[in-house]
Amino acid sequence: MSDAEPEVLARVEGRVGRLTLNRPQALHALTTNMCRLMIEALVAWRDDPAVQLVLLDHSGERGFCAGGDIRMLAESGAGDGRAAREFFFTEYRLNHLLFHYPKTTVAIMDGVTMGGGVGLSRPCRFRVATERTTFAMPETGIGLFPDVGGGWYLPRMPDHIGLWLALTGARIKAADCELVGVATDCVESADVEELKGWIVKDPPAIETLLTEFETDAGRPTLAAHQDEIARLFSPPSVEAIVSALKATDSDWAREQLAILATKSPQTMKVAFRQLRLGQAQTFAENMEMEYRIAARVVRRHDFLEGVRAVIVEKDNAPRWDPPTLEGVTEQMLDAIFAPLPSGEAWTPLP
Repeated sequence: MSDAEPEVLARVEGRVGRLTLNRPQALHALTTNMCRLMIEALVAWRDDPAVQLVLLDHSGERGFCAGGDIRMLAESGAGDGRAAREFFFTEYRLNHLLFHYPKTTVAIMDGVTMGGGVGLSRPCRFRVATERTTFAMPETGIGLFPDVGGGWYLPRMPDHIGLWLALTGARIKAADCELVGVATDCVESADVEELKGWIVKDPPAIETLLTEFETDAGRPTLAAHQDEIARLFSPPSVEAIVSALKATDSDWAREQLAILATKSPQTMKVAFRQLRLGQAQTFAENMEMEYRIAARVVRRHDFLEGVRAVIVEKDNAPRWDPPTLEGVTEQMLDAIFAPLPSGEAWTPLP
């Protein structure tokens, strides 16, 4: 991509509004500007009778969207956090706009779809995976938390799979994405460009087109562990989940224990509370809560240390603080979840 090209290509083709993420060198990691560009286009198309459908996709081959601009967030969090808060505020408005968008929306999740990419795709009515799709909410590994609506979507997945995804950061493929409702359809990646061409030609035929292009994603690998997840991730605290895993004599349980041992204890307990509260919230209430969490977590030790260890220096040896689940107190969590000062709270687009 040349410097002259915008980070999001927004245009109308036929009766379809197209938003193409155009930051391939960064796996389309979202910036504040990208979120603004998408909001601007979506608001313009919302009441435009010439636009019948909105299609979200990406340029290049590497994937849909790897998340947010983590380095920027960490640099801001190490300072006054203003730029990070501006990003989250804008991104969450975009997520909420898509969630309540009155026109048919389609996301092509070809390749990596993580973090911020989930926030873009999950609200869409049609979510098309391919054999290259890799979905994850990997935030516990860098001291962040599964945001962009994760507190609303994840607890609504069957059998505590959403909590398992949130705590472990597990990566799942197309068949599992269909199993848990992340994807509505699966298409061969080789057919994606043809499918998009037909959508542009005949947007009202979207359901028929997806049926015609549908491919068998295969057997979901999660199915083999669904009962175990339902049982072992149902206890009432992260500590109780760890105890249940320790008491289970299976290779899978031992593998989950080893994974959880690498994650930020603070983030795991934040995510656990976030998903519990999100079960009873509206989407807007969830986004307001997530903004409170984000505004604080982005400036805390674990996020800055997680980015250092995983993304900057890549030694993959973060030193979490507190280092244990027991060290993360309810008072610490209360401070992270507390209401923001008057005038600083997140609000949807007017």
